[in-house]
Amino acid sequence: MALSCGIVGLPNVGKSTLFNCLTSAQAESANYPFCTIEPNVGVVDVPDHRLQALASVVRPERILPASMTFVDIAGLVKGASQGEGLGNKFLSHIRDTDAICHVVRCFEDENIIHVDNHIDPVRDVQTIETELILADLDSCTKALDRARKAARGQNAAAKKAETLCDALLTHLNNGQPARSFSYNQEDEDLRNTFRDMHLISAKPTLFVANVNEDGFDPNKNAHLKTLLDLATQRQDQVVVVCAKIEEELSHLKPEERSDFLKELGLEVSGLDRIIKAAFKLLKLQTYLTAGVKEVRAWTIHAGMKAPQAAGVIHTDFERGFIKADVIWWEDFVKYQGESGCRSAGAIKLEGKDYVVRDGDVMHFKFNV
Repeated sequence: MALSCGIVGLPNVGKSTLFNCLTSAQAESANYPFCTIEPNVGVVDVPDHRLQALASVVRPERILPASMTFVDIAGLVKGASQGEGLGNKFLSHIRDTDAICHVVRCFEDENIIHVDNHIDPVRDVQTIETELILADLDSCTKALDRARKAARGQNAAAKKAETLCDALLTHLNNGQPARSFSYNQEDEDLRNTFRDMHLISAKPTLFVANVNEDGFDPNKNAHLKTLLDLATQRQDQVVVVCAKIEEELSHLKPEERSDFLKELGLEVSGLDRIIKAAFKLLKLQTYLTAGVKEVRAWTIHAGMKAPQAAGVIHTDFERGFIKADVIWWEDFVKYQGESGCRSAGAIKLEGKDYVVRDGDVMHFKFNV
């Protein structure tokens, strides 16, 4: 399940530095606007301590974690929706992603240029979102015109589409992103209309506050507090990182990183928190398989039932699904594998209606 998260923001906020650290791809990072023109793409592993725990039991030949794709998109500027700063090209890159990771600068540094010459996280967020909304206004207007023409022929679905687009236009014109627009999602016609507009501002969004080394405390960093207050009002999620620290970490050996983080009073790296938050933002989770060949995390959508989860491995598994042996991962470790779990009664046999949990260790029974 290949899902991608686009890293966006104004120029010089730390996007490419964070991308380099995430993917070790060494995208160009420099102190001038539009350093990144073509998007850089990198696939990263999703940190998961459960895999090592399972591997300590079965000692597999390999360990395969879940993964996510991150796309480093050039810095947007005011007027991007009208083509300023190659904006139309950059907006098309965002449209191709499944979610948005919006990097916001929350630090002062006179040596790093800001496009507006001073730091204001709320203004910066609004600048980016305004361009996304303006692009969506164009898409919505075109969809409304099509719906109005179709509705003249007494097409019931078109009439519903016309009403939806008209309400959405009002919402967007009020400066609100499409992701906060409310409509009856139980109606398939409305869902299809909304989906077919491919709205950029409808994408799930995670804010990443880029702070300096001593800027993690919002009581001492007014820029961070401003962004956190905005996110609280809008019920958005914020991950606080320091790109400089992440860059230093990326050059250390794995065993040295833990000591370095402890010295800073951090439990895990900012990058790990970004990856996990982006994974959750896309409503993804993992179930696990464990054997001597491999221990592996399989990516599924939250709420997926057992047959569909089995289909992620192979379509035959879903087509011929019979039952699934399910073990909670902690039980798998506690009782030292499948045989120990069977003796302890820690294996459950589940059918087609079973909703898979994040962390289930599964073995599928099927017949094709």
